[in-house]
Amino acid sequence: MSRFVAYAALCRAMLLGRLVLTYAAVGIGFRLVDDPWWTVVTLAVVTVITVAQVTVLGRWPAVIRWRLCVLAVDAVLMIGVLVLTDGGLAYFCYAAGYAALSGALLGNHGLLLWIVNAGLGLAVATRLLQAAGTGAATSTVAPFVLAFPMIFVVCGIGAAVVTATLARYIDVSVAVVTSAQQSAAASERARLARELHDSVAKTLRGVSFAAVALPSLLRRQPDLAEQLASTVSVGADTAIREARDLLAGLRRDALDRPFAEHVRQMCRDWSQRTRVPVRAEVAPVEPPVAVRYELAQILHEALENVARHAHAREVWVRLERRDGHAVLTVRDDGRGFVVPDELTTLSTAGSFGVVGMTERAHAVGGTLRVESSPGRGSAVVARVRLPDPAQVGDVSSGMVVHR
Repeated sequence: MSRFVAYAALCRAMLLGRLVLTYAAVGIGFRLVDDPWWTVVTLAVVTVITVAQVTVLGRWPAVIRWRLCVLAVDAVLMIGVLVLTDGGLAYFCYAAGYAALSGALLGNHGLLLWIVNAGLGLAVATRLLQAAGTGAATSTVAPFVLAFPMIFVVCGIGAAVVTATLARYIDVSVAVVTSAQQSAAASERARLARELHDSVAKTLRGVSFAAVALPSLLRRQPDLAEQLASTVSVGADTAIREARDLLAGLRRDALDRPFAEHVRQMCRDWSQRTRVPVRAEVAPVEPPVAVRYELAQILHEALENVARHAHAREVWVRLERRDGHAVLTVRDDGRGFVVPDELTTLSTAGSFGVVGMTERAHAVGGTLRVESSPGRGSAVVARVRLPDPAQVGDVSSGMVVHR
């Protein structure tokens, strides 16, 4: 939050509070004045002044930079209210608001203004008492009238304390946000490094080894060199495809919207592309950046496996919070398969998708389970612990069918 915006909002609140206080004070003594209509004119003038000040602070918060100018303008307006009301209640309320405004803008440095403001108020109160003459009633209220200007100093000190507290809150908030951004950036760098190492880097390393061996094989074994050249070409194409998949994965990791909405959008896009209905039951779970990326990749790979192998008529996707974990389930009614005891053995049969999903779940401290049998469909269940359960939703948002 910008300091100017925060300070401007605080000043607007003080100005509006001053207006409300003025209405309350003048309203209480409305029947005691000799000319009620002149009181109405005074309230109208104070209202117009306040609306103008609040509007300026709302549209141009940076005007707070010129604090002395703002206070000088408000002081001139205060003198105008004093002349208009001849030292009435509206003036004293306006002066109290001026002291609070100076405390908000200058902090403890506004002490001199508070003293001058209190002195002016004391002079006005003294003149009012002198005009009222002597009497029992005057003697009774005199201590209260003379003490009222001292409230100006209290208002200034109170506003200074509130402003200092707001400044500390803003500093702490900025520090927390900065720390979170730095942590997220470090997590993103680590994740990208792992992705590049596990995919593109390994492929390019193989291409490099083949390219180094190619010149010598051209002289001694031309046929083998031709095969090796074909391997280099295939490896380069694989690296391009892996880089493209990595970029596509980054686009899928939409951090600018809630994860539940992101999951629904992935289900919609896949259903529109494959013409297979997806029933998505998604709770408002907000996992950390690294976890949501891996879960999105697992969901993508699971849906692609359904499209390539399952021949399913319908798919169910469920995201929920369960026992402090984010649980993602992708289930289909396809032809299924026999699940081996060790999922890693699927890689020998060319089924790298399940192995990749398992590695992604393990990378963020989670687990992945595959349930399937021939003719009875399949289910992929990813389970990852959430570090802060208090910030994770636990109410299902309902089932949505995408066709």
